[in-house]
Amino acid sequence: MKKSIVVLDLICYLVLPLLLWNELRDVLGDYYAMLCSSVPGILYSIYRFYELKRVNVFGIYMLSTLIIGTLIDVLAGDAIQLLWNNVYYAAAMSLFFLGTIIFRKPVTLYFGLDFAELQGYDRAFSKRLFYQRELLLIFQLITLIFALRSGVLAGVKAWLIIEYGVDAFDKGIWLRQLFSWMMTGFTIVGFLHIGKIIQNRPDIIKRVEDELKEVK
Repeated sequence: MKKSIVVLDLICYLVLPLLLWNELRDVLGDYYAMLCSSVPGILYSIYRFYELKRVNVFGIYMLSTLIIGTLIDVLAGDAIQLLWNNVYYAAAMSLFFLGTIIFRKPVTLYFGLDFAELQGYDRAFSKRLFYQRELLLIFQLITLIFALRSGVLAGVKAWLIIEYGVDAFDKGIWLRQLFSWMMTGFTIVGFLHIGKIIQNRPDIIKRVEDELKEVK
């Protein structure tokens, strides 16, 4: 299943967009070729959202980023503005992730809650568990990686636009997918480390159970 997801990601987010961009830009022009090249990723993201089978924080995040990303592309009006809009969007996402860290509500913690709930764990218990100091720090670090990824992506995309103009588009596709895989890898490592801590530290579980008893 994981292999099939990787293959679909590769096809829908990288291969098809690059193919459509290179085949259609001479026919439709740069701007409309860019819009057409985003269609496979949009349709695939909708499919991934549907596969969640329920509305949760991760699902809302996926749908929101899909809608916003599509709107800033459609409303750009021309190819260069579309590229710059994506730079601004990446910078805004970096600030969003940093904001969730500052307010001690790291968005990746809520992604973790969603995945734990899908596996049958009680959400209230998991939330209190994840907010234990040892685990919260890791969720903060994972979210910081998300913020750094978006910030670096914005900076590199801006440099590519200045250096290559419209031809920065296909380079941006490669870059975005590479960063996406890197972020997925860091996230998996972080979540595995959190699972290892929970497994090796029964005192944390007992601490949460005692806190819940006091609340009741």
